[in-house]
Amino acid sequence: MNLSIVDLAPVPDGASATEAYENTVELAQLAEELGYSRFWVAEHHSMADSIASTTPEVLIAHLAAKTDAIRVGSGTVLLNHYSPFKVAETFSSLDALAPGRIDLGLGRATGKPAADRALRTERRKRNPDEDHAEKIEETANHLYDEFGSDHPYADLQLARSAEDVPEIWVLGSSPSSAKIAGELGLRYCFAAFIRPTLAVRAFETYREHFDPAASDAGVDEPKGMLAVNVACADTDEEAARLRASAEASYKRMQRGVTGSTPTVEEAIDELGGVPDPTPQSLPPGEWPRAMSGSPETVGTLLDELTDQVGVDDVIVQNLIADHDDVLRSHELLAEAVGLNAQ
Repeated sequence: MNLSIVDLAPVPDGASATEAYENTVELAQLAEELGYSRFWVAEHHSMADSIASTTPEVLIAHLAAKTDAIRVGSGTVLLNHYSPFKVAETFSSLDALAPGRIDLGLGRATGKPAADRALRTERRKRNPDEDHAEKIEETANHLYDEFGSDHPYADLQLARSAEDVPEIWVLGSSPSSAKIAGELGLRYCFAAFIRPTLAVRAFETYREHFDPAASDAGVDEPKGMLAVNVACADTDEEAARLRASAEASYKRMQRGVTGSTPTVEEAIDELGGVPDPTPQSLPPGEWPRAMSGSPETVGTLLDELTDQVGVDDVIVQNLIADHDDVLRSHELLAEAVGLNAQ
């Protein structure tokens, strides 16, 4: 199993984005040492009291300079906010700075209405899936120089590395995004920490619609990755305590409450107790948004979940308040799946 990390650059309570970015760099460096495959950073807007990862392209450049070999990328660039050409220019330049190490994860989302207006985002599209697919395809065509000679964009040029091109992933949390990834022949990552019950169906949809001939940016056969929220600790009970922060955060989101990730103690108080440990077996369609366990439990869980959806790659997010606990969780996760430390 290949294991990766997606990070939100969470802002510690009472701190600033500076401390958040320092923690993100430390986590990326640890991930490289432990043998993780990729380190992605998210894109969220107008959540500065809790999440500092607003501009993945900026963080990617910094992280690439602070690491040596691990792939770094976006999880995700929200393509509905931007022009495909500008995204392609940005990530081609990043690849020139760190050849062969850049991933371009493409997704879509709307946020607060004011933020979307400030980003010049049209919240209502007549055919949103068609618009998203067209933007992804256009971005790939720019990056892989696939416009025909008679196309108006055929003569546009990008700053490039000598040989490499960013690796493109379609990210989503629904079968509609899976269908887009399949029809375009691209890699697909499903966000099980958003809609876990749709994971199996999404990957079935991806494979059903996969077209290996759709683009040079694609792959010869379906290539999928599962994104999960996992807290790992020495025991199932301690891991469940850490998972309380994620459970409380999800409940806060449902109520529209923002702010830094609640501490374990705050979360347990809000939840009315410690969450039950995650069972070692989760039937399809009954996955929770967040999971936890000891290395043994988590290893068993991840083996089961990847078998259910038929992938070998997992990318992990967590909502653990204490940075030292975050580092330790990822150390234990590496142990759980037998990563080879560098």
